[in-house]
Amino acid sequence: MNVAEGWNMYLDIQSLKDMHFNVSQISRRLDLSRTTVYRYLNKSPNEYEQVLENRSTRSKKLDKQWDKIRSWLIQYPDVTSAQVLDWLQERKIDGGVSEGTVRNYVNHLRKECGIPQIKHIRQYEAVDELPAGQQMQMDFGQISLHSTGSRMINLYSNAFS
Repeated sequence: MNVAEGWNMYLDIQSLKDMHFNVSQISRRLDLSRTTVYRYLNKSPNEYEQVLENRSTRSKKLDKQWDKIRSWLIQYPDVTSAQVLDWLQERKIDGGVSEGTVRNYVNHLRKECGIPQIKHIRQYEAVDELPAGQQMQMDFGQISLHSTGSRMINLYSNAFS
């Protein structure tokens, strides 16, 4: 969220508060979590400005890998954040970040550098009906059951049709 979007959100929260909407109503109208609404509901404009300033100057865990991740996104525009995390972990440079942190950082980097994610759409088409005995379908199944001694065991099955 950039500064302008942050101020708009803050002003929207304050105006709905002035109109005597409760927190749940504000969160539904603005599509925000109630926690976010509570966080900014009673802040003065000066306090909120400080929040935005701290947010813009705060460094991110993956800032040290900015060049490397940016080059991957440019070279492979269809790469996902999960793949970026895998590549960082393979090179032992992930710094112990979570998948959500990488996803947020990749989204931020794509927006900042103007690198859109290219998504490939799978093509689906109907399969011609084949004569009996020429085609088979297999479904996999799993069930967890209690064994003797209250241990849980998994049973796996394949069903053919």
